[in-house]
Amino acid sequence: MNLDFDADDQAFRAEVRAFFADAIPAAWSTRVRAGLRLDPEDLTAYQRMLAARGWGAPTWPIEHGGTGWSPTQLYIFWSEAARADAPAQFHQGLELIGPILFTYGSAEQRAYYLPRIISGEDWWCQGYSEPGAGSDLAALRTRADHDGDAYVLNGQKMWTSYAHVATQMFVLARTSTEARRQQGISLILVDMATPGLRIRPIATLDEKHHTNEVFLDDVRVPAANLVGEEGQGWNYGKVLLDRERMVSAATAIFLPQTVRGIRDAARRRRIGSVPLAETSGFAGKLAQFEIEVIALQTMVLRLMGDAAAGADSGPRGSMVKLRWSDLIQQGTTLWTEAIGPEAAHWQAIDGAPLAEDMPYPMQGALHSRVTTIYGGSSEIQHDIIARRALGL
Repeated sequence: MNLDFDADDQAFRAEVRAFFADAIPAAWSTRVRAGLRLDPEDLTAYQRMLAARGWGAPTWPIEHGGTGWSPTQLYIFWSEAARADAPAQFHQGLELIGPILFTYGSAEQRAYYLPRIISGEDWWCQGYSEPGAGSDLAALRTRADHDGDAYVLNGQKMWTSYAHVATQMFVLARTSTEARRQQGISLILVDMATPGLRIRPIATLDEKHHTNEVFLDDVRVPAANLVGEEGQGWNYGKVLLDRERMVSAATAIFLPQTVRGIRDAARRRRIGSVPLAETSGFAGKLAQFEIEVIALQTMVLRLMGDAAAGADSGPRGSMVKLRWSDLIQQGTTLWTEAIGPEAAHWQAIDGAPLAEDMPYPMQGALHSRVTTIYGGSSEIQHDIIARRALGL
């Protein structure tokens, strides 16, 4: 991947930088730096802002409404977004089901769903994990039985992020029982307003509501909502998980935001008369973290270079995802260390002012625990690396 920007690239970077300079509210910065997602209404507003500029789907081909940008342009776009403390776009419609639809979906599905993803009209959630079928997805038991011109779904999904605000869900369900567990699974689109759907929130460490249980009781959806071929859902699901790892990898470009959050907090806090950032112990930790962020970003560039050349990047996506999840945990933990004991205060006590940045860094530190699970747990990533890179 060539990062010697030519005149066109430099002009593009200036255009993107000017856009972000005016578009991003300052109120978003601390949450974004802490690795937290913005509220759905803010992310939807951001998506609509990008769509109005023609940048709603940066990674999509032009014929499906995307920008058709080169890897160099994508790198410029994401690095300028990170520089401006802009959030990563919400990915479940844009980077997961959207590409599956324009690759395997019917003409009718592409015509209806893709523009609504780009415009932010639809918010998608992912109906994959179940009780007893999280990392072992082939163990899923939710059924989709043919009944005339419809499928009738029955089962339960777990850890379904943002199901409570989603308008659409893509679901893996069994349409037949085969000897091999990976067979007989299909990918089906479900309107969240369909009768028979129930959602129950799951409380998480960070005290934010973003994940849920979803119950499907005789949920009847048109047979036309099947994506691709019946029984091929396992193959589509693997493509989706690979893309989720790649999305996580690209998110590494946003890690410098966390570096800025740590540095600002460490400059504000004083140990005696000396800013924490200037003490040798903390300065060493921050420098080590920043070096590792730069090293990971270099690996992301190699990944993007492979993609541009049409080369198989092997297990590199798993390596980057694994390291990114480690670093976001380390970074938010270091940020709370920079704040000091006040980082434990979720709310002001007896009218005392809350520490600047709080509660976002602590919420980010707690929320980051989940990053070692989604897109395949760290154990699964280690297994992929062991098999594909080490031949074990």
